[in-house]
Amino acid sequence: MKSLRSDEVVAVRGVLTDTHSVDFHVLGVTGAIDRLTLPLRERGIVVHLEAPHHGMEVDRQSATLLYRAAQELLSNVYNFAQASAVTIRVGCVTHGTSHGVQLKVTDDGGGFDVPATMIGRHTGMGLRLMRASVGLAGGEMIIDSAATGTCVTVTLPLD
Repeated sequence: MKSLRSDEVVAVRGVLTDTHSVDFHVLGVTGAIDRLTLPLRERGIVVHLEAPHHGMEVDRQSATLLYRAAQELLSNVYNFAQASAVTIRVGCVTHGTSHGVQLKVTDDGGGFDVPATMIGRHTGMGLRLMRASVGLAGGEMIIDSAATGTCVTVTLPLD
């Protein structure tokens, strides 16, 4: 794996931890999330972005939460997963009469111990905060991780 110079690390960290407001009106949720993938692509990680409902209308609060979730998940892929590929799917979902929007990030990295990470004192803080934020918005976050990779699904209600 290619090592990064310190100025490259700062640039990557800036993209993956940017806290500035995102113009979802211009980019859409999918476009904004796609911009987050640049550091992964530059590292040689193959990125697949699936948006079967491209152009879907999502309220700003949900769009921001999905974007921040993607930011955290892609940062984790970059920093920890040792993945060669990641698939990001953004789309609409229906559960009975309820409608929602879903973000699914799947990588082929080494995986991690979910229970230990979610209760760890020095690890998993980003995931725990994301789970709490998603829960406060009435959504759910599911983490499935094995030695062959990790899949995190974030679902938010639109009704």
